[in-house]
Amino acid sequence: MQRKKKKRTQSSRRRDPHAGREASRYEQPIASRELILEVITEADQPVNRADIGELLDIRDADGAEALRRRLNAMLRDGQLVRNRRDCYAPADQFDLVQGRVIGHQDGFGFLVTDDEGDDVFLSARQMRALFHGDRVLVRITGIDRRGRREGDVVEVLKRNTHSVVGRFYSENGVQFVTPDNKRLPNDIAVPAGESKGAQHGQIVSVEIIQQPAKRSPPVGHVVEVLGDHMAPGMEIDIAIRSHEVPEEWPEAVKKESAVFGKDVPARAKRGREDLRELPLVTIDGADARDFDDAVYCEATAGGWRLLVAIADVSHYVHPETALNKEAFERGNSVYFPERVIPMLPEVLSNGLCSLNPEVDRLCMVCEMLFKKDGSMIRSRFMNGLMRSHARLTYEEAAAIMVDRDKQACKRRKSLVPHLDELYRLYKTLRKARVKRGAIDFETTETRIVFGASRKIERIEALVRNDAHKVIEECMVAANVAAARYLERHKMPTLYRIHAAPSGDKVTDLQEFLNELGLGLRGGPKPSARNYSAVLKMAQGRPDEHLINTVLLRSMPRAEYNPDNIGHFGLAHENYTHFTSPIRRYPDLLVHRAIRHVLAGKKPKSFPYTVENMQAFGVHCSDTERRADEATRDAVDWLKCEYMLDKVGESYAGIITSTTSFGLFVELQDIYVEGLVHVTALGNDYFHFDPVRHCLTGEHSKRIFRLGDQLQVKVVRVNLDDRKIDFELSEKLLHKAGKKGKRKGKDKGKRKRKKTSLRRKSR
Repeated sequence: MQRKKKKRTQSSRRRDPHAGREASRYEQPIASRELILEVITEADQPVNRADIGELLDIRDADGAEALRRRLNAMLRDGQLVRNRRDCYAPADQFDLVQGRVIGHQDGFGFLVTDDEGDDVFLSARQMRALFHGDRVLVRITGIDRRGRREGDVVEVLKRNTHSVVGRFYSENGVQFVTPDNKRLPNDIAVPAGESKGAQHGQIVSVEIIQQPAKRSPPVGHVVEVLGDHMAPGMEIDIAIRSHEVPEEWPEAVKKESAVFGKDVPARAKRGREDLRELPLVTIDGADARDFDDAVYCEATAGGWRLLVAIADVSHYVHPETALNKEAFERGNSVYFPERVIPMLPEVLSNGLCSLNPEVDRLCMVCEMLFKKDGSMIRSRFMNGLMRSHARLTYEEAAAIMVDRDKQACKRRKSLVPHLDELYRLYKTLRKARVKRGAIDFETTETRIVFGASRKIERIEALVRNDAHKVIEECMVAANVAAARYLERHKMPTLYRIHAAPSGDKVTDLQEFLNELGLGLRGGPKPSARNYSAVLKMAQGRPDEHLINTVLLRSMPRAEYNPDNIGHFGLAHENYTHFTSPIRRYPDLLVHRAIRHVLAGKKPKSFPYTVENMQAFGVHCSDTERRADEATRDAVDWLKCEYMLDKVGESYAGIITSTTSFGLFVELQDIYVEGLVHVTALGNDYFHFDPVRHCLTGEHSKRIFRLGDQLQVKVVRVNLDDRKIDFELSEKLLHKAGKKGKRKGKDKGKRKRKKTSLRRKSR
């Protein structure tokens, strides 16, 4: 038996597919995770740590300790499961799935699985031991009456919540905090003496000192009293802490940042391509503070030469530094109304890595040559040294390129020829974009305008002019070039992927469009071009907004992944994020990979593996989602605050979403969304149709559809829940009631008529 084990161990060791990788990363290399999974699977039964060590021929204490750590890491990541006898087995042999918990304000939750299968329903009893965002391993226990998979939590792999912000309450000697995040429905118990002087009703930040369990609530102590409920700026403080957005810089980061000056040192400029005489310019919003991209365009014999210069963050932020660790933890900058939580310290984000005008800056440059039909002939990358010749706003750039404003052209006379060529190239790239079928949704972005004492004056729509689109096309082109470059050199990297819509979504969408007399071609797998064709057919129709919204909601969210499946929405086979390393960590990783190739090094010596990139992709997708949720929370708070003194007023609105419990309506020209509850739609029973996106009255036959215009009245504003309640205007309610009443009378007449007929037939 011993010989048999030894023989199998030796053969396993020889076939370890990642022995070289492990040897390059550790002084005392241990068997790879892949090999450990292989030998445990071959054992055909759960095996303990000693048996695994024997199978891997591990004899010394250091090797045994390394194995213990690796097995624990594999347990933490959900690759292995340990039973009550301390034996290990692959997780997939126990019908277990892992994923991220999504909490619901009513106490239950769902597991969004890593394998992209159907979500798993978690009962309120299971959720007692969890927080929203936790990563867990779940055993599938069956199918509930709604056809959903149900599960029991086997193990918590990673806790997501370590601090909570909410309202502090002290009642009858009991202290607790009700989380502001409604996905955390369980109160946090605060022991006596741990309140830090907080007063009843104040907003506090609580550090979790005991995670929740099935039989005990979470416990925490107050670490910061943020202030009273309605204090100015409170909405952002709450959002930052609710979503655990890192805000303070660690001392190690401050120390590393202190060595940077205001100017680029002479030694850093050596060995770079000098582009300082080239009239590169930045084009950004009027309120932008950091400028991470500059552009230049000139005509060539066969088309155009475009240069996109990006701030060289990778020169300053190196792996294995405190700066890099903090940038990774943040994942991206977070943009709140009139406040930014940057990914990098200000000395870099607004200083050395901002392409300010008339100062030398290090940059990574993508040079692209285009034909006259907009197709890219070739591209190259270089380490550059540049000097921005102007800081243009979108409005000024549009005045020159589009409006041909005489004063603007005179003021920027030396730049006009290059801007003209840039605009000509843009128009060609837009035609190429349409030709390949990229999807263009016209969505409305808004901006909150503050007055004195940070009181909201108005909410206004942001207008996109052609200058916005010019820069967008330049950035897309550079991102495509970067993805192709790294794929060509077989470098591990993060792609910006956008999957095609799932089968169920496509089926529902096709059924919906067929009812409107529109067809979505492509069968079960429509292309972006098929989507674009529908958008084109919808132009000018009364239900154009409805069709746009339904198409948009049928598509999944874009994310970061080393597995390149292409970008569905942009209709590109290769796409990554290269153009914003100041504010997005994936872009910094892409820059490091390009720098590695430019230095003449091979993929094997790159410090990151595909497995590393997989973990980076999950983390950066999560931090992007975190930023979106945090900013949405803050904006929703501000919009509710803006509507507090408007209760009782009526507004025109448009239905933006239909649900079984009512209609979400956005007020026109105010861009504030609220709910018309189903009970406020009139004296009728309303039935929800998720495919047609409508609510239909049983008696009145009144139909409320996505995209319909309504007149509504503001009846309630709840700042804590960020909810605004509307009712239909009296005129509409009266109209719905009359329809229902008339329908009821008609129904009664029909009933009496049928009765008399039955009597006659007897």
